[in-house]
Amino acid sequence: MGVRERAGGMCICVDCHWVDRCQAYHAVERQHGVPHLCDSPDLRPLSPRIHVQVRDLPGGQVGVEWDVRACDDFRADPGRWARLRPGAPLPP
Repeated sequence: MGVRERAGGMCICVDCHWVDRCQAYHAVERQHGVPHLCDSPDLRPLSPRIHVQVRDLPGGQVGVEWDVRACDDFRADPGRWARLRPGAPLPP
């Protein structure tokens, strides 16, 4: 059961059953410079669509935001990421 598109600007991975095993989410974590949920993810998702947005930051800096917005392997599991990282703020 996959999702073709997710409205809004949020990464669908935070509510996906596979988030801790997914190679696409692992790549997003690497781009954000955050600790990985799993060091060796074993799920290679079908057709993930990663939205990359370049943003202006204060002081003339530039930031890049990476979000998975659609994926054929998405399996809804609301709150999955939060249960794996209790008390941690949701990723941007």
